[in-house]
Amino acid sequence: MPALNTSEVEISTFFLIGIPGMEHAHIWISIPICLMYLIAILGNCTILFFIKTETSLHEPMYYFLSMLAVSDLGLSISSLPTTLRVFLFNATGISPDACFAQEFFIHGFSAMESSVLLIMSIDRFIAIYNPLRYTSILTSARVINIGLVCATFCILLVLPFPFTLKRLRYCKKSFLSHSYCLHQDVMKLACSDNKVNIIYGLCVALTAMLNLVCISVSYMLILKVVLGIASHKGRLKVLNTCISHFCAVLIFYVPVVTLAIIHRLAKKVSPVIRVIIADTFLLVPPLMNPIVYSVKSQQIRNQILAKFCEKQGL
Repeated sequence: MPALNTSEVEISTFFLIGIPGMEHAHIWISIPICLMYLIAILGNCTILFFIKTETSLHEPMYYFLSMLAVSDLGLSISSLPTTLRVFLFNATGISPDACFAQEFFIHGFSAMESSVLLIMSIDRFIAIYNPLRYTSILTSARVINIGLVCATFCILLVLPFPFTLKRLRYCKKSFLSHSYCLHQDVMKLACSDNKVNIIYGLCVALTAMLNLVCISVSYMLILKVVLGIASHKGRLKVLNTCISHFCAVLIFYVPVVTLAIIHRLAKKVSPVIRVIIADTFLLVPPLMNPIVYSVKSQQIRNQILAKFCEKQGL
């Protein structure tokens, strides 16, 4: 019976990594990571709680903010199990099916966050360009329909990912580049033709970039409207309504664009930098968005302070 060619043996387990060269410090690194996850989950749950319970927040802008909070929660919960396993217990192994499922949820919630940020930029433009008709244009029914369309589109957009990955054969490399699974990372391990994955992955990435272009156009139109306001105080007041959303866009897109560039130039970039940027992509937006909106949105800030003072009084 001929000997099996070891390079053709199908791989049954992928291996995730923490921070290369710092394995001895993973237990300590896990402490701030755990805190960031905890704050992100509590912060987004707090935003959702106040938007649901406070009738003064039942407005289109806050409904869209709740969609952003849901996508942030999804990102945190999707990456939490493997990240903590790697850093807390050094348990790096993951089955291909579990990996494919994780990358579906991570890319799905990332696509949802990108789409919600686009919708929120359009929402801000309508509010500034035509404030008198704002509530009649964005009724509750329309907001719900927009949310459902957005979620359906994002699911359908990333649904092919796990299936196109599953059809590939993995027989040579088994080490991934991060503490969680990404489509572009997994497909590089394949020893069979992955052209379909490359092309479709590029199409999904271009969709995210198209969202960024549309957001930029929205802000150009907003800036045009703002410059037409005669009062300096009026300009500042209008711009102040966009600061939270603008910060959210930067927080989300800067790591995404950086990570995409790094994956194209992986051979020239230190693995440590690649891992840090990848972890920033999943940890920072869910952590920072609730903080930014709590600080910059007076209505949310007032509700949180009122609830806190009520507790203190008791």
